[in-house]
Amino acid sequence: MKFTSKIFIYCLLLNTFALSKGFLKTQNTKIVNGNGEEVLLRGIGLGGWLLQEGYMIKTSAFANAEHQIRKNIENLIGAAKTDEFYSKYHENFITREDIDSIASWGFNSIRLPMHYNKLTPEDQPYVYTEEGFLTIDTLLSWCKANEIYLILDLHAAPGGQSDEPISDYDPSKPSLWESDLNKQRTVDLWKKLAQRYVDEEWIGGYDLINEPKWNLGANNEPLRELYIQITDAIRDIDTNHIIFIEGNWFATNFTGLTPPWDNNMCYSFHKYWNENSQASIQGYLNLRNYNVPLWNGESGENSNQWFAESIKLMEDNNVGWAWWTHKKIDNIAGPLSAVKLPQYQQLLDYWSGTGSKPSESFAYAALLAQADKLKISQCEFHPDMIDAMFRQVKDNTSVPYKKNNIPGRIYMVNYDMGQNGVAYSDSENQNSTGSPGGQAWNNGGVYRNDGVDIERCSDNFTNGYNVGWIESGEWLKFTVDIEIAGVYSASIRLACANPGGKISLNLEDRALGKLIDVPVTGGWQNWQTVILDNVELPAGRHELSVKFYFGGFNINFIEFFPNTVGIIENKKVPDSFELQQNTPNPFNNSTVIRYSIPEDSIVSLNVYSLTGELVDNLISEFQQSGNYTLNWDTKNINSGVYFYRISTSTGFEKTKKAVLLK
Repeated sequence: MKFTSKIFIYCLLLNTFALSKGFLKTQNTKIVNGNGEEVLLRGIGLGGWLLQEGYMIKTSAFANAEHQIRKNIENLIGAAKTDEFYSKYHENFITREDIDSIASWGFNSIRLPMHYNKLTPEDQPYVYTEEGFLTIDTLLSWCKANEIYLILDLHAAPGGQSDEPISDYDPSKPSLWESDLNKQRTVDLWKKLAQRYVDEEWIGGYDLINEPKWNLGANNEPLRELYIQITDAIRDIDTNHIIFIEGNWFATNFTGLTPPWDNNMCYSFHKYWNENSQASIQGYLNLRNYNVPLWNGESGENSNQWFAESIKLMEDNNVGWAWWTHKKIDNIAGPLSAVKLPQYQQLLDYWSGTGSKPSESFAYAALLAQADKLKISQCEFHPDMIDAMFRQVKDNTSVPYKKNNIPGRIYMVNYDMGQNGVAYSDSENQNSTGSPGGQAWNNGGVYRNDGVDIERCSDNFTNGYNVGWIESGEWLKFTVDIEIAGVYSASIRLACANPGGKISLNLEDRALGKLIDVPVTGGWQNWQTVILDNVELPAGRHELSVKFYFGGFNINFIEFFPNTVGIIENKKVPDSFELQQNTPNPFNNSTVIRYSIPEDSIVSLNVYSLTGELVDNLISEFQQSGNYTLNWDTKNINSGVYFYRISTSTGFEKTKKAVLLK
């Protein structure tokens, strides 16, 4: 062997040892790594990847279980093209970039929901397909590279462990509990998994059966017996990995599953849609009396406020967690949302009985296009959710969601990130009703996952969204950077169908003028501008709060313009003459024009119509060198295209086009 090859192998071994932290193990009521260091699992599930659920891909109106979804697709494009679609779907849904991102967000573990039929064909008992195992192998290699643990979760066991679509249950076939063959296939599948991953230290453990839900008697004896059979099959091969045990009835009922039967075992409960109180988890905490650790193996599908409260509750009680779920189509309650294409919506309309049947070629192209949108590079990222799950658990302050500059436009949907009562105040901010279809914390269901109700906006001036369903006493807070101290006008864009609404602007604890009356505009998307003049603002970073009184209106944005014509932005002498494009452009009522003069000059700034007629004289005076900002107020000017031109006594001239829309 060449010396260089020996060095390469030596370095590779060093790198492997550096990454290795040993197998996760249970140690009394804790989970520890091979060095004996406690590990609090902070994970996320990859739901929807190897097992589809209808609500994640918008098919729940007509198909919830994966076999139903697949049948609808096959009926449109045939079996061969359906296989091609699923191949592309699985390829795009989770990539190395997804795992790199999950690690960068702060997660240290991933829970992989598996469908048994990705590893062994439904109609071929005890036959195993290498392709499915290679998918896990590849995922594991990405997890290793990021030093995060991979926990294998049998989400759909042979026959289905529940009568719910989440286990791909088909009522025309025997369930897991009604078939000895299905039980034995489940045991044998775990044996194969243990054989393959026995020596893999970044496998965090085996979650044997997700959310059993079946009437198994008062003591759940069939569930305990099957768990013990699976455990025995695994332990014949693998004594390294933790075994996670879920209770019956959606992982909530552990009757008959105590005492533990293995010395490297963890009880896993799931928590949804209830109060975040000590009482809500005390029954699970009592399981630690058997000297075993706990794991909240699945939770989520709620608001950011609920997430922060729930995770704090878990961590205060030294319980690890895994959130549901990483990616869905057109949904705010997750880190990533794939855009729902109009072509895909046409398929959904047809399947739900409200649209005409598309051609095979159209349906095939639409499905592939939607699969392409599942790539993380094509998805919308929700930083507010990640902020809630990590920073807000320990930090009760707010941070900017977007950069908000004054002068400039501040969209109301870009309020700060933080908890209810800190970054915003909204009367309905989570679902704790005990039902998945309970309280709606965001009536619009778009853009962000807080209590603030956000909907799509059809105003001429918009970033696509506005705040709606406003109730009296609610408010929003913005971190703003004020470039220039001075007197400003605030243009507030509003839509309202009923009278009585009022708004207050505040900088820290100081009210910025009087209460603003909200006009009746004739509809929830009929927008008008209200002006608040003489707003005195200091320079620097400040907190702007927008408070709502006597709600019942929508708000789009607030735009701040300097009031003083020819205000000097700073005394630094510019390098050259310049006339900048007005902002915003197009604009409504008011816009900001900036220009620079590097030497003292007589300055004229005029506005002309398309026919060359003088419309407005903005500046006509001697000015010292500097950078200037002015506000062009067009209250008495009609919509149209205009030109503004600067000329100086030193010979500089320049013209720009501005579009006024009222």
